[in-house]
Amino acid sequence: MGVAPLQYLVHAAGPAAAPTYRLGWALIALVTAVMVIIAVLLVVAIARRRSPLPTGEAHKLPADKGGTNWLVIGTGVSSLALFAALVYAMVTLDSVAAPPREPPLTILVTSYDWWWKIDYPDPQDPSRAFVTANEIHIPVGVPVRVELKSADVIHTFWVPQLAGKTEMIPGQTNVQWIEADTPGVYRGQCSQFCGAQHAHMAFEVVAQPQAQFDAWADAQRRGAPAITTPDARAGAHLFAERCAGCHSVRGTPAAGMQAPDLTHLASRRLIAAGQLTNTPEHRLDWIEHAQRIKPDSLMPSMTLSVADAAALSAYLSTLQ
Repeated sequence: MGVAPLQYLVHAAGPAAAPTYRLGWALIALVTAVMVIIAVLLVVAIARRRSPLPTGEAHKLPADKGGTNWLVIGTGVSSLALFAALVYAMVTLDSVAAPPREPPLTILVTSYDWWWKIDYPDPQDPSRAFVTANEIHIPVGVPVRVELKSADVIHTFWVPQLAGKTEMIPGQTNVQWIEADTPGVYRGQCSQFCGAQHAHMAFEVVAQPQAQFDAWADAQRRGAPAITTPDARAGAHLFAERCAGCHSVRGTPAAGMQAPDLTHLASRRLIAAGQLTNTPEHRLDWIEHAQRIKPDSLMPSMTLSVADAAALSAYLSTLQ
């Protein structure tokens, strides 16, 4: 799974993105052609430059006797090209405004400084709803409705290979749809400057075959697994004392609402909104040095003894 680095610049992976990619390349071609024409005309003008007339003899220049008015022709051609580009852009926007069929899956994404909360509601059975963070899973070949909200400032939801950009504005719900043609991991990013860690506010969309997606969703609906080792029990106690005010772990007393849900933390590929790979070492590094890794984030750096660090790491590793 996954894509080659920078492949997202030249490859669309879903029907909501393909038309905008073609539009982008068409506009690049148009701008390139304009730049080449201007450069050629500039070179020709410099090469054919007249010698300056002696002072006082400018009135002896020959009068314009008519002929081809290249300025008028150039203006007309430029206007037609720009109008054609406008029409193409409007047609493209209309073609991706709505999915080809009613999406069977709706998710709610809420942006925070600087991470993403992902809700999977179930209107028919609210008990099957669940929450995760910074990692969106979708079934392949299925349009997914994405409702977008912001908890603080303006952010932008953007998965280049799957869809265009949509603003996330406080107090307003905007809607987008995404669909992946093939299994893979598609990187998303906030593309609206939102503060000190705007550049480090990433997420991933993991597209899976339907059976794998269903298995993942069923696992996410379960609460945290039982704790079976003394180190993990000590870590759970430490987590309840120092972390539960912000984080939640379903099936435990931890019910914080201001930070990512950690019920299945260890099953995610990345942590800290894409900053670090999800290994025990990086989890501890994030806990102890959050303000070094992501300055001005709301996650404080915590001081842990060696024993506390080992216990907390053992507990977090159980959150599969």
